[in-house]
Amino acid sequence: MDEKEVKNEEKVVEKEEIALTNTNQTDEIKIADDVVAVIAGVAVSEVSGVASMAGGFAGGITEVLSGKKNLAKGIKVEVGDKETKVDVNIIVEYGVRIPDVAFEIQNRVKKAVETMTGLKVLEVNVHVQGVNTDSKDEETKSEE
Repeated sequence: MDEKEVKNEEKVVEKEEIALTNTNQTDEIKIADDVVAVIAGVAVSEVSGVASMAGGFAGGITEVLSGKKNLAKGIKVEVGDKETKVDVNIIVEYGVRIPDVAFEIQNRVKKAVETMTGLKVLEVNVHVQGVNTDSKDEETKSEE
């Protein structure tokens, strides 16, 4: 072989390597847990009978310091490749029927997350952490 043939062979090998690297690339979209949590939080906030979200101590401090409402407060999300699970912690208003509120939350969260992300929602678990009786106390005081 002369030098020209060796150079041509090297060029061919380089082209093959480039072609192989292009075929090995995969295109995928990964949706962050926080994104799904915010979507679920907005859906929950639209349900009547929900007094507030039951978040941890750190979530409350973050809201106070930043001045912004934390839409993911009280929501825990596990996102897989094509599915997700959502846990919602809420405080309900006094006098509402809790099973009805929980069912409405499950339907709205499932619909919102599936529509906006394309992920399949496997579970929406609603945990009632408390009952807000503030409005009841105010009514009692005003009647006296």
